[in-house]
Amino acid sequence: MAVIVFLLIALPAGYIVISAEQSRGSGETKEAEAAATGLTNAFPSKVQQRIYNVPVPLGSTPVYYYETNSWDSSSLFVQFRTNGAGLARYLKAIGTSVDALKKGEVTITPRQAAQVGWDFTGDGQFAGLREHRDTPQPSQQITVSFDEPGHPVVHTVSTVAF
Repeated sequence: MAVIVFLLIALPAGYIVISAEQSRGSGETKEAEAAATGLTNAFPSKVQQRIYNVPVPLGSTPVYYYETNSWDSSSLFVQFRTNGAGLARYLKAIGTSVDALKKGEVTITPRQAAQVGWDFTGDGQFAGLREHRDTPQPSQQITVSFDEPGHPVVHTVSTVAF
């Protein structure tokens, strides 16, 4: 009988302790994301990828992201290295193609690039495109660096206006 009473008390108490610890950890993660002032070395969450239409291809590495929010818009900055097939999959998933990239064009503004420390000056091999969509769909500015053959680095700024 004592064992049953003990279990009736201990199991719910253990569950409460575990739940509290998980909840606390989740809050700390969200607090760290909110305090970020630049690119974070991690995949954006699935929700962020869906909201901003930035489906980072599996196998991309390294992946960095940064989210900004204001009263009238929110932007997700994403950078990742992939291969030719990953680039084609990514562009197809957002509704465009590799053929739409314009060689020599940097579509991310210097102001946007400065927010996250990107530098598109110099002799890099860049190609870019803009995908403008009506609100509430996100619009994207994509600049791809082809400096390392076979391993393009994709820079995307996806903005949702309210």
